[in-house]
Amino acid sequence: MDAITSQTPSNSLRDRMLQDMTMRGFGEHTQKDYIRHVRRFASFLGKSPDLATIEDLRRFQIDQHERAVGPASINGAVSALRFLFGITLKRPEIEDQRAIGTPFVG
Repeated sequence: MDAITSQTPSNSLRDRMLQDMTMRGFGEHTQKDYIRHVRRFASFLGKSPDLATIEDLRRFQIDQHERAVGPASINGAVSALRFLFGITLKRPEIEDQRAIGTPFVG
């Protein structure tokens, strides 16, 4: 079960993230994409994304590259995770560009 959509307290994380995106005027499509990216990250971790470490993010990015995930998907994941950690979780040490990576420009 994905941590971002489970019925455990992590469900409130999803709700908070949706509220944060709504307050910032994110469109429905962007909100769905961000939730999808965070859900994939949580599935990769096997735990709630709010427990993630910088090393977890690094492993996730390496995994994306090894699976030949396309640049658009990687960029979307970077943006979603920066939003999650920087805005919703208020964890600037993880939201930092060096921790999550620079979006692919190619």
